[in-house]
Amino acid sequence: MKPVVIGLIREEGRIPPDRRVALTPEQSVAVQQQFPGVEIWVQPSGSRCFEDDEYSDLGIKVVEDLSAADILLGIKEVPVKNLIANKTYLFFSHTLKKQAHNQKLLQEVLKKNIRLIDYECITDSNANRLIAFGYYAGLVGAYNGIMTYGKKYKLFSLKPAYLCKDFEELKAELKKVKLPPIKIVLTGGGRVATGAVDMLNLLNIRKVLSRDILTQNYSEPVFAQVHSKDYHVHKKGLPFDRDDFHHAPENYLSTFVQYTKVTDLLIAGAFWHVKAPVLFSKADTQAPDFKISVIADVTCDINGSIPCTIKSSTIPDPIYDFVPSSGAAAPPLSDKSNITVMAVDNLPCELPRDASIYFGDRMIQNVLPSLLGEDKELIISRATITQEGKLTERFLYLSDYAKG
Repeated sequence: MKPVVIGLIREEGRIPPDRRVALTPEQSVAVQQQFPGVEIWVQPSGSRCFEDDEYSDLGIKVVEDLSAADILLGIKEVPVKNLIANKTYLFFSHTLKKQAHNQKLLQEVLKKNIRLIDYECITDSNANRLIAFGYYAGLVGAYNGIMTYGKKYKLFSLKPAYLCKDFEELKAELKKVKLPPIKIVLTGGGRVATGAVDMLNLLNIRKVLSRDILTQNYSEPVFAQVHSKDYHVHKKGLPFDRDDFHHAPENYLSTFVQYTKVTDLLIAGAFWHVKAPVLFSKADTQAPDFKISVIADVTCDINGSIPCTIKSSTIPDPIYDFVPSSGAAAPPLSDKSNITVMAVDNLPCELPRDASIYFGDRMIQNVLPSLLGEDKELIISRATITQEGKLTERFLYLSDYAKG
């Protein structure tokens, strides 16, 4: 019987290049052992975090031409010119919000009769995502926030995460951290926030209650994890209801300004809906009692929940200053009265080997059984955007976008 060939696409056309991969060398071997009749081929790459030899040394075929593969796994959008007709592709397409820069991509996918499965849509029956990089975004984002705080106040100097070989080297850097008794507030409760909490725990920073960080003084650095219920109230005075907030966030007001008066470092890890209130306003940043001096915006919604995030930053140049008086950006650390913002939009790329291992484990556990076998729980079906040259029923809302 002809084997099912899964091809690992190299990431092309990005500056800096995305070094992550959907399956590591060891995971590729594990897939071939776990799923008889499946072969993994990998496209050669000079920038991938795992070198070609690491695959070939384990018997994984390294080939330039993947046209004979049945399923193609990438990470970010595949360049339009590289799409191969009549294949099954899995990658983050960034078309779900009708992003203009990827309109041509979706059109070409339809034209070439490609079955497109988007990682962002791979969920269980309760809409919980089954594969993502959010944990590492939170982990690196919190590290960058601490690194920025240390740099701003000349307390310590950490090696940037992307210059560390792996997470073990990054953890060794944490020995340099010596913080004064500052207050850190982390928003969110998902994978991003979990990664951030783990980083703060590695630094032995004590976690305190959200209500206590508002009123108590401490002789050591502390952090509080705040959730939507901690800084939102219903416009009509009704009790906060989590499901209602997620369904109709426009019915709520933000009370986050209470935290801006006591917080030194804000780590923003909460998902934000465009209809939800922002945490605070640009005008709030001009108040004499606005205390936040460093913001690590892991969510990186431009002009979104954090009004100081007026642009994204890059891995090599991760920070810039926000000037409260003008609402404009300024060179990083140019004035202590400015708010220093870290808004890197591809944080997991800073630890590509570890992030790839994390992602690949979930690929093997949560995705491949349904992709290669019977899709009993409709995991693949729910995530399939296009099939047989058409949008699937769930994604018909993209019809106008696809037609151009």
